Amino acid sequence: MKQTPISQDSINAAVWAACDSFRGTVDSSIYKDYVLTMLFLKYVSDVWQDHYESYTKEYANAEPGLVEELLKTERFVLPPSASFYALHEARFEPGNGERIDKSLHAIEDANLAKLRDVFQDISFNASRLGDEQQKNDILRHLLEDFAKPELDLSPSRVGNLDVIGNAYEYLIKNFASTSGKKAGEFYTPPEVSELMARLMNPQEGEDICDPTCGSGSLLLKCGRLIRERTGSRRYALYGQESIGSTWALAKMNMFLHGEDNHRIEWGDTLRNPKLLAGDTSLRHFDVVVANPPFSLDKWGFDTAQHDPFGRYRRGIPPRTKGDLAFILHMIETMKAGTGRMAVVVPHGILFRGAAEAQIRQKLVEENLLDAVIGVPEKLFYGTSIPAAVLVFRSKKKDGKVLFIDASREFHPGKNQNLLREVDLERILAAYAARTEVENYASLATLEDIAAQDFNLNIVRYVHDTQPALKYDMGELLREEMELKRQWDGVQEEIAGYLKELGYD
Repeated sequence: MKQTPISQDSINAAVWAACDSFRGTVDSSIYKDYVLTMLFLKYVSDVWQDHYESYTKEYANAEPGLVEELLKTERFVLPPSASFYALHEARFEPGNGERIDKSLHAIEDANLAKLRDVFQDISFNASRLGDEQQKNDILRHLLEDFAKPELDLSPSRVGNLDVIGNAYEYLIKNFASTSGKKAGEFYTPPEVSELMARLMNPQEGEDICDPTCGSGSLLLKCGRLIRERTGSRRYALYGQESIGSTWALAKMNMFLHGEDNHRIEWGDTLRNPKLLAGDTSLRHFDVVVANPPFSLDKWGFDTAQHDPFGRYRRGIPPRTKGDLAFILHMIETMKAGTGRMAVVVPHGILFRGAAEAQIRQKLVEENLLDAVIGVPEKLFYGTSIPAAVLVFRSKKKDGKVLFIDASREFHPGKNQNLLREVDLERILAAYAARTEVENYASLATLEDIAAQDFNLNIVRYVHDTQPALKYDMGELLREEMELKRQWDGVQEEIAGYLKELGYD
């Protein structure tokens, strides 16, 4: 196989260009699953082929069957007929969709421990790709796009670069930016994931959970942070996702990032939590992070009163707003000593009354709330509203809550605003220092918050002390008179010129 220079940008551009086979025919919210799955199939095929060629060369004089035995020790097993290259070779024949589906199911059957049910919600033979002729042509072009030299993903070419996982994340991010309101269901912007991971400061040996994990980007950011700091993969990632196709993205994402020590469950976290320590107890974690759907309607209000895990003993959130339901679930899953959590919320949760006010009060009085961080508007895909990151700890070092107003510091983008590294560093420095910063951070006692009726609206604590502009009205009037006098002179001058030209 001919090698070409490796570049993250060239791979990103190539996988994004592969979407052209679908554009104008299928909506991006649909074809993202096909492109991401094909990237996965191409990767495992390239790794398998690369290792096969390496073993064949190294053990050229060995007994027959040794190479096949060595391949059985790989991270995954690839049946020969399920390879991308077998599909590419048959691309001009009818039945591309059916052949790809059979290959995916063969790969799943050969790797049940890692890939069980991952491909059950994706069908390349679906009628939504058009009639048989159109579908066959689209998939032929897709196979040809992924056969291009720049999408040779073999380890001997890619080396130790994390280009595969990066390309997968690049695709997910681009799909999120074009998917409207559905985007928030599966992706948290990378700079927000970075902020939350660094706030949590995950350590080697810890268990990390995202109960609404989407495509897994937030969990992966936490894992990467540990690896970058320690070089160790001694940690465990846990997640749950309610949407089947998104759960499949998370499983493939973990695989492509080499995160084998993970457990990602498929199901509704509020109605049917699956990360359990027993029949009636939730599993506990050192770090819990999430970007739940904002103000989710129909979150499970009707059954909350009889929740077997006691998650709503502080109160039941409103029927049509599930924000605090997710928070109460996360609170219950923090370990008693080391547990900490960060969650993205809409601002309404900070000040809405009734049941939400009651829950806020109890969380503050129990000294679980550690920080309220306001971030800029238009950070999140699918919504332009500003949001906040709430930080909770099971064991705090003081009886105070830090409020940070970081809503005014960002890089404005065309559709989405971005948090720059300098913005992240300022938030993290303020969080670590836990002191007053004029117009930016304020440390409130529990008594201060009680005096505000447990309203957590950031502007009540971080006051804008910028001096108001003062105007001398007398000076303004004098300037107005002077400008009027000058204008009168100009008009007189113009009248003189017109008279000289013969105009009255």
